[in-house]
This record gives sequence, C-alpha cells and structure tokens, in this order.
Amino acid sequence: MFMKKNLIIGICSLVAIAASTSSYAQTEEAATIPLTVIAAKQQSVPETAMTYLNNKLMQVVTKNGLGTTDYNSRFVITASIIPVTMDIVPGPPRQFSESIDITFYIVDNIDQKIYSSATVSAKAVEASEEKALIKAIRSINVGSSQIAEFVNNGREKIIAYYESQCDNIIAKAKSLASQNMYEAALFELNSIPSCCTEAYKKSSKVAEGIFDTYVDYWGNVCLSKARNLWMAEPNAQGAKKAGEYLCQILPYSKSYSNAEKLYQEIKNEVKEDLDFEIKVYDDIIGLEVAKVNAWKEIGVAFGKGQQPVDTNVTWLVK
Repeated sequence: MFMKKNLIIGICSLVAIAASTSSYAQTEEAATIPLTVIAAKQQSVPETAMTYLNNKLMQVVTKNGLGTTDYNSRFVITASIIPVTMDIVPGPPRQFSESIDITFYIVDNIDQKIYSSATVSAKAVEASEEKALIKAIRSINVGSSQIAEFVNNGREKIIAYYESQCDNIIAKAKSLASQNMYEAALFELNSIPSCCTEAYKKSSKVAEGIFDTYVDYWGNVCLSKARNLWMAEPNAQGAKKAGEYLCQILPYSKSYSNAEKLYQEIKNEVKEDLDFEIKVYDDIIGLEVAKVNAWKEIGVAFGKGQQPVDTNVTWLVK
C-alpha cells in the first residue's frame, strides 16, 4: 500500500505539470524499443573485461537508435567473447597479442529465441593478456554497417512480435484489470512501443480505459479512508491524516466531487489553513496529455517495483 500511495502522489504531481509537456506517444523515448543489456559472466573472461563488454553493448544500443531498460527482461541484448589466438610478442618489453570474436545477440529471453546475431573480430596488443582483451573489446566499431544491420534485424523482429502478440497482451491486461491488478495491467500494455504503430494504438486505447477505471477505484479507496480517519478524529490531527488520502484523488475521478465536499467540511470544522489541497485541473487538453503520461508512469513504476530482472542467459551464453 505504501508503494501504491507514493506512486499516486507522484502521478498527481505529474498531472499538475503535464500541460507544459507534449504527448508521451510523440516523444523519442516512446518510439524506441527498450532492450535489457546483459553482459553475462563467462569463466574465461575477467570481470574487468566484462564491464567493458557491458559498456560496449550499451553503445551498440544507443548508437543505433534503441533504448535500454532495467525492468523488462523479455528482449535482451547480450554478447559472447570467443578467444581465437593468444600470442606472446618477444620483448623487450614482452607483450601479448590477442585475437577474439565477439558474437552479439538480440534475443527473446523468455521464449529463448534468437532474433538477430552478428560476429565481429578484433585484435589488440598490450602489456598483459587482460589489457589486450580489454583493448580488443574497446576497438569494436558500434557504428559499423555490420552492427547497424544486426540491430535493424532485431528491431524488425521485435516489432513483428508486438504486432502479432498485441491481442494476447491486451487480453492479459484486461484479465489483470478484472482482478483489480491495474498497475500490472498497465505495465503489460506499456510494454508495446509506439513504433509498433497499430499495436500501440490498440493497446493505448485499452490502457486509457483501464486507467480511468483505476483512477475511480483508487479514488473510492482514498475517499473511504479519508472519511473514516476524519470521523475517528474530527480535529486538526485527523484533518492531516485524511488529507494524505484526499490529495491523491484526481480531478477526473468519479469520487472527486465528494472529495471536494469532504475537504470543505474539514476546512470549515478545523477553521485554519490546511497543509494539503485537493487537485484542481481546468486545462482539458493538458489533462488528456497528463492521463496518457500518467498511465505510462504507473506501468513503469510497477515494473521497477517487481523482482530484479532475470539476467540468466545461460541457454545462450555459457
């Protein structure tokens, strides 16, 4: 309940400022496909080198127009380092020449399917094996045509996934919403990026309806709690407690008019300035923008509040 209350308070703030923002669906962020970056540990690769590999994966994603996420683990970008040769270059000073192949993957980590792959060769000479490996990793050109083709192939297959699975995602979201699991439902719908045009339109329409139901549901919960707290303590202390819930009731909730009445009742009884205000919103166009942003924020917050992302890609990288 604590997390949900904080979430709604945050959304109330979002609604208050949303008039100055554009629709989320029109932003660059919404148009990107988010991938979870996983540099899976490999026994033959030092941990320091894996850090550089993780950075390289991040560069591949951002350089080629995708996004990253730390809360949705279906689509993953990862890589496997395959040592090819290691030669000692006589000195002085003695150096190490290492050749490697790095195979990059974009995968559906839940269904364990490879969507795209590309193998890039690299070579470096340094004062130690580890330094040579790191230098080789760093030398990979993330702007190459080979990497661009790899990313585009993965992007196209992810878009095809969402277009083909849209109805199933919507059905799952509706099922969750019917159980009052609104945040989980909005998380599912929010997984579809706006670049999947038709699927996004369909899911957004459903999401807006679920969000409206959610706002009414949560408004009723908050109004009931506020009334009970005020009835139990019809004084300044009770007003403060009730206010923690009244301020979470959004202007487009069906409970809003009753919340206004209770607010006025409390204000008349306490006869002093209250340290809270119920939300007021008179910009209809901005309000619609705020609602779109708000249901997306709920989905994101729910995802971040779940169990840590499964970083197990041992089915692919060993």
